[in-house]
Amino acid sequence: MTSLDPTESPDPWHSLHELLAAMDAEIEQLYVERGIEGVRPRFAYPLIRLAHTGPLTIRELAKSLDRSHSAISQTVAAMRKEDLVTSEPGPDARTRRIDLTERGRSLVPFLEAEWRATHEAVAELDGEVPYAMTAVVEEVRRALESRSMRQRILHRLVEPVR
Repeated sequence: MTSLDPTESPDPWHSLHELLAAMDAEIEQLYVERGIEGVRPRFAYPLIRLAHTGPLTIRELAKSLDRSHSAISQTVAAMRKEDLVTSEPGPDARTRRIDLTERGRSLVPFLEAEWRATHEAVAELDGEVPYAMTAVVEEVRRALESRSMRQRILHRLVEPVR
């Protein structure tokens, strides 16, 4: 019996990941064109939030952005390397307080303008395609609420015999 490599089939997520990566690359190109080096699009959300809230722990920042602690911790580490934020000990030994550096604070007005322009561009795209991306995402979210991805996979999963 020959076992077929399932990774030889086309990845159903590839085009979505590719599209999102291409859009992020174009946003990053805007930064570079304006002399903003080392800033990635994923930094905008936490930098803008910190500008409006003041220093937060990683846990507080993650909660306020509806992101995982792990994802924000990695983003904060990358932002520290680019001198966008500082990380100081928090009220106890386990927490770190994150704050903007002078460089991070100086970028916020542009990042807020880019954020608004990006949202307007997404709305424009939604109007140009037969199925608005935001509507499709919401429809997929609703479908997964009625039957989760885990349930859908389990329904189809045929585990190998040991």
